[in-house]
Amino acid sequence: MSELFSQTTRPNPDLFYTRNDRNDPRLGETVGRDEADYENAEIVILGCPQDEGVRRNNGRQGAAIAPSAIREQFYKLTPFNIKKRVFDLGDVRIGATLEETHETHRATVIQLLQDGKRLIVIGGGNDISYPDGVAMADVFGRDNWIAINVDSHLDVRVADQRNSGTPYRQLLEEGYLPPNRFFEVGYQTHLCSPIYYEYIRQLGVQRISLELLRSRAESDVELKELIKQKFIRHSNSLSVFFGFDIDVVRSADAPGASSPSPLGLRAGELIQLVKYAASLANTRMIEFSEVNPKFDIDNRTTKLVAIAMHRFCSHTA
Repeated sequence: MSELFSQTTRPNPDLFYTRNDRNDPRLGETVGRDEADYENAEIVILGCPQDEGVRRNNGRQGAAIAPSAIREQFYKLTPFNIKKRVFDLGDVRIGATLEETHETHRATVIQLLQDGKRLIVIGGGNDISYPDGVAMADVFGRDNWIAINVDSHLDVRVADQRNSGTPYRQLLEEGYLPPNRFFEVGYQTHLCSPIYYEYIRQLGVQRISLELLRSRAESDVELKELIKQKFIRHSNSLSVFFGFDIDVVRSADAPGASSPSPLGLRAGELIQLVKYAASLANTRMIEFSEVNPKFDIDNRTTKLVAIAMHRFCSHTA
C-alpha cells in the first residue's frame, strides 16, 4: 500500500466541502482521504492531471486542471443513496514525459485492481485509456476483459507519438485488447475517418454509433442487448472497463470539453449509461476524460461529471 501513496499526491483538502450542518452532510465530509481509510474502501477515486496527449493531438489544452475542478463539484454533493465506502487517493504523479506518467498510472491502477477496488479515474486526456487498459489486461488477463469507449471519436489514430487519439489502437495492436471485446459507442460518423472506421470494422470491433443509440427510447438499450448477445455466457468471467470521453456529450450540456460538438448524447443519456456501467457486477473501472474547465460555462461540465460519479457510487452493484 505504501507504493500507492508514493506514486500519488494527496487531494487538496480545500476541495472537501462542508456546510457544517449535521442535517445536511456532503461528500466532502464522508469520502475518505487518509491512508487509514484505504483498506476498507470499496470505490477509489484517482486523478491524472495532465493534457500532454491532447497537446500532441493538436487539441485545446486545459484538461490538466479537470481532476481538481471535478472534485470541487463532487464534494459539494450529498451522500444520498451512497452505501459503498469511497476513498480519494489523489492524483498520479506526473512524469517528465507522457510515457513516464502512463507507466506510473499503470502501476498504480494495477495495485488498486489487485486490492479489489473499483475505480473512478478522472483525467486528463483520453490517452489515459491506454495505461488503464494495459492494467486491466495485466490483472484480469488479455482475453478476460471488455473495453467500452463512449466517445464521439474512435481513438484509433496512427501517430509517431502516443496521444489522446491513439489509446485504443495501441491496446489493439499490442494485443492487450481482443477486437471482439472492444465496443465503440456513441461515435459520430462525420467526426470519424472512414479509413479508421474500416480498420475497426475489419478487426471485428463492436460498433454502436450515436444514431444507433438514438434508435431506441433509452440510450443504453442497444449496448445492453449487444453485450447480452455477445458475452452472456462469459458474464461471470469478463471484467469490464468503461471510458467516458466528455466529448461524447453535446456542447449545450458539456461546453467544457477538449473537442466540443453541437451534437452528441444529452446529459441525462450519459448518466443513464453510467448507471448501466454501475449495475454490472464485473465493472472494475470507469474513466472520465477530456473535461476542459477553461472553456466551461457555469461549471456545467464539471458538475455533470461530478453527478455521473455520484450515480456510479450510488448504483454500483
